[in-house]
Order: sequence, then structure tokens, then C-alpha cells
Amino acid sequence: MKTLLNEQIKNEIIERINRLTPETQRQWGKMDVGQMLAHCAKGLEMTLGDFKAMPAPFPMRIVGRLMKWVYTNEKPFRKNSPTDKSFLISERKDFAAEKNRLIALLNRFYAGGESGITKNHHPFFGYFTPSEWSIGSYKHLDHHLRQFGA
Repeated sequence: MKTLLNEQIKNEIIERINRLTPETQRQWGKMDVGQMLAHCAKGLEMTLGDFKAMPAPFPMRIVGRLMKWVYTNEKPFRKNSPTDKSFLISERKDFAAEKNRLIALLNRFYAGGESGITKNHHPFFGYFTPSEWSIGSYKHLDHHLRQFGA
């Protein structure tokens, strides 16, 4: 299982990020490359405990707990998966700044190890172990890097 707590995997993700340019075009979805980097950074900020999203409505949290396996299995996320409103990025973003921010967050995530990962619940899926957060965070980054052909 690929995890951001593995240095080789973290470095592969950073290499893929470094292949992106401000002109890189999406293969699906609505975000441009700068918005995608900001979106991914926000996801890592949640995993690190810097950002806490509003919990999904109660019925959706029940569904989320039943679907937790989607976040933690080896199967890639499907294209055009729904995004929680608190993670939508609609304003233009500075590509270089967002790229640097995301890489810094990845390095911080790895350096902090399991003890640096939030104890907060995921707003949709519920409780995760540090290992589950790390697997899901990898899958989220992989999903969006594939979205931009990286």
C-alpha cells in the first residue's frame, strides 16, 4: 500500500509535482493547475491538523463511514469524484507559490511521521489511524496528479 510516510513514495510525488508547469492542462474536472495545487495543499493541511473542515451532514457521515474503504484501499479514486465545498478552490492561484507550499507540506508530513498526523476525524469518512490518513492522502495527491498527466 502506498503511503506518504514512505520517503521514496513522498519523493516520487514531489518529482511528479515538479513536472507540472503553469501551462499544464487538466484531463478532467474544472480546476486549473494552480487551483489543484492549492486544493491538494488544503487536504494535507487537514491531515496535519492545520485546517478543520465542517463535518458532513449526519446522514452523509453514516454513508461515509460505510465507504471508508474507498479512501484506504489500493484502487485509485475515480475521475470527477465529488468534492466537499470547503475544499473547492475557485479563485486564481499563483502556481509557483502553491507548488512550493504543497512540497513544503509534503516534507513536513513525512518529517512529522505518524505523531504529526491529526487526531481529528475526517469530515465525511470519520476516524482514521495515522496510517489510513497517509494512504488516503497519497491517493488524493495521485488522483490530482493523474488529472494533470503527472
